Amino acid sequence: MIKTLQNNTVLVTGGAGFIGSNLCEVLLESDVKVVCLDNFSTGKRENVTPFLENPNFKLIEGDIRNLDDCHTACKGVHYILHEAALGSVPRSINDPITTNDVNISGFLNMLVAARDAKVKRFVYAASSSTYGDSKALPKLEDHIGKPLSPYAITKYVNELYADIFHSTYGLDTIGLRYFNVFGKRQDPNGAYAAVIPKFVQQFMNYESPTINGDGSYSRDFTYIDNVIQMNIKALTTTNKAALNTVYNVAYGNRTTLLELTTLLKAYLSEFDSKIKEVAIKHGPQRAGDIPHSLASIDKAKQLLNYNPKYDITNGLKEAVNWYWKTYKL
Repeated sequence: MIKTLQNNTVLVTGGAGFIGSNLCEVLLESDVKVVCLDNFSTGKRENVTPFLENPNFKLIEGDIRNLDDCHTACKGVHYILHEAALGSVPRSINDPITTNDVNISGFLNMLVAARDAKVKRFVYAASSSTYGDSKALPKLEDHIGKPLSPYAITKYVNELYADIFHSTYGLDTIGLRYFNVFGKRQDPNGAYAAVIPKFVQQFMNYESPTINGDGSYSRDFTYIDNVIQMNIKALTTTNKAALNTVYNVAYGNRTTLLELTTLLKAYLSEFDSKIKEVAIKHGPQRAGDIPHSLASIDKAKQLLNYNPKYDITNGLKEAVNWYWKTYKL
């Protein structure tokens, strides 16, 4: 239960998306009033359908690129979890203008609306892509490199705008640099599907997943429940020193793509032994990809008392179970 948020209203932008819908669910389970703003460009109606009968839930179909929609959504709101964005490095390379419009202009609209509505706190989804070409491991919040994609630029600009809105207008913000989040409701379909749901679906269909490169690239894969914990801690912290900064949101371990496919194959084979025989293919390295990603989570532990419960193995088991029940049963 999130008792400190009861009698408050939380706006979740992108609330019909993967991370947003999970946040809506947890807040509603704690009797917190939730407003969801989504234009359903990447979010799914079925993600919020179970909430529509809940009197504490309000759905606004609107676009963060429209300032009036942002002002409407912010009316009577105390806190904001800003998850709305166009994700995916490849998408941003193929269409940098739309990525910029949503992730920068839309973000600025939300900051303006939050300022005008005098919200107490604006917690937003930042990205590990901000580390760019920095080769240092683990990634420390104060040491970033040069961005490697239009998407990375947009997420870094978000951090700059959030900082200015605090110093200029007094809006309290916290940025959460997500590291390769996975879990239930993450869409396995579409050209820009994330690697874990995409590979899960391919294995379930006896199709060979394609690893970009030799499989040695590694990521700090982060289960959704860790991300939910971090968002709630960012919303509810009473530590003033924890505000108006950015945090890594991760588990703090890295897994290579080869190790990932090995684990997925093993867990899925428990449901269907034929999956053991599915081979792995290799393709060319993807433009804009960083070789290795590993987060330091010391800052989050110290200032927000963050304590992630799910490592890659138990997180993948939970995710695989959900995908099997959802897509195979």
